[in-house]
Amino acid sequence: MMMSHSRTMPNHLILLLMLCLLSPTAVMAGFLSDDSTCDDVRLSAYHSTRMDREIAAFQTLAEQALALRADAIGFLKFLEEKDAAGEPLSGGDLRGLNAGGAELLRQREALWDIATRYECWLDDPIPQDPARARLQAKGIGMSLAASLTLYDNYVTAVGLYQANGFLRTHFNRGDVGFGLPPGELRKISLSFNSAINRARVRRGLEWYETFGGSLHSTGDDDARYIGTLIDQSPSYNMVRKIQPLNYAQNLMGFFGDLSVDTLASLQNEGVNFSSMMFGNTVGLIESRRGKLDGETAVLDEVANTLRAGDILLEKTPFRLTDSFIPGHWGHAAVWVGNEQELRALGIWNHPVVRQYHKQIRRGRGVVEALRSGVEINSLQHFMNIDDLAVLRNASLDEQQRADVIVQALRQVGKDYDFNFDTQSTDRIVCSELVYHAYGTMQWPTERQLGRYTVSPDNIAVLATNDGPLEVMLLYHDGKAIDSDPRASFANLLQPETVTMARGGPSLIEP
Repeated sequence: MMMSHSRTMPNHLILLLMLCLLSPTAVMAGFLSDDSTCDDVRLSAYHSTRMDREIAAFQTLAEQALALRADAIGFLKFLEEKDAAGEPLSGGDLRGLNAGGAELLRQREALWDIATRYECWLDDPIPQDPARARLQAKGIGMSLAASLTLYDNYVTAVGLYQANGFLRTHFNRGDVGFGLPPGELRKISLSFNSAINRARVRRGLEWYETFGGSLHSTGDDDARYIGTLIDQSPSYNMVRKIQPLNYAQNLMGFFGDLSVDTLASLQNEGVNFSSMMFGNTVGLIESRRGKLDGETAVLDEVANTLRAGDILLEKTPFRLTDSFIPGHWGHAAVWVGNEQELRALGIWNHPVVRQYHKQIRRGRGVVEALRSGVEINSLQHFMNIDDLAVLRNASLDEQQRADVIVQALRQVGKDYDFNFDTQSTDRIVCSELVYHAYGTMQWPTERQLGRYTVSPDNIAVLATNDGPLEVMLLYHDGKAIDSDPRASFANLLQPETVTMARGGPSLIEP
């Protein structure tokens, strides 16, 4: 490819070449900081309510992008395995490729719109009014986060497809049936290597490193989400922190053009992409490991305490997911038990359970909804966390517990529910998994954006006061809470959340 030789050319010729190769639309987009493009988003006339709505929409888009990235990486591995076995791609494989490509383009257009929307606010001085200053930080942060998500998508997924000759040719042919224009993958690669786009993102990073601290210091969940998305971006972290030999010069196109050959050989440079992933390959960097991760004694205690049908709540403040989910607890799962328990309950040979025999025998008993969908994972995998609560409804008889387990396993394989709608069953979010598995229980719900939602904290309130759930184990900040765990558990929740367990409103209108 011509791009792979660009490092031998003078910088001004590289820029000229980029301008000639990019489409007119992309070239014009390089100058979106012109004031004429920002009339409808002037900082002085912007309202916080509009920002709240746009951040809510952006959060959903960002989570969808992370899920698609995970799917793309997994599908590429599947395709490579078929190729290694000498098997041709089926019609279904090709359909999956094109459908994924069409979804990528839809997400890319939406992310590009957000990436350019608040860029002009970089030219505004920091407002004296703290509320206006926070608004500015949110807008610039959201545009920067969207830009980094586009770069991350390329580095961790799209570029790997570009590096495969067959897949590169396939996508560049296009498919009108899926709305894929010819040469689209080539355009994405050129945009990734654009010196103009690179300079724009670098300008945003400089602003963030100088003024972006307010995204983490205000106690605003929306601001914290944006800041965490930036901080955990592989693009940002690799450019900022990781500099093995010849790596900083090539990586991300910020210091030089990144060829597909460079992408394909990054692991040979000492950079292990798997170490940058969490939550089943969503492509974000963990700032650290969980405080309970690798603690053998804790793992043994939890394993010995768990009983089939128990609910697990966890908190991982070092992960983006905890910034996306309101309240203290960021994730919920169901422990479906081991072979011995399931045989004792008489459901080991149930048709739903039977299909997971191999996984359960390998120690996988945690059913959880991740961005990549509902999976069954090992307890050891789950324990990369800081806080853990094991909740149990001791009033259930064996038949009811068996029903909980079967209903939980029915959800495995479903897509993640980015609408967080408890009334839908085709897609599942983590807390909805518990909601549907325990179908006879009345869970506190909230009404958001016209739909009923349930969060991990909504589940937790039923383990406070006289609620039906018991706190069997509690770990907070990596330490066991042995003294009155129920009271300590309640203290972790926000007062307004606990109000719902005392007979307060079960539905909260925003």
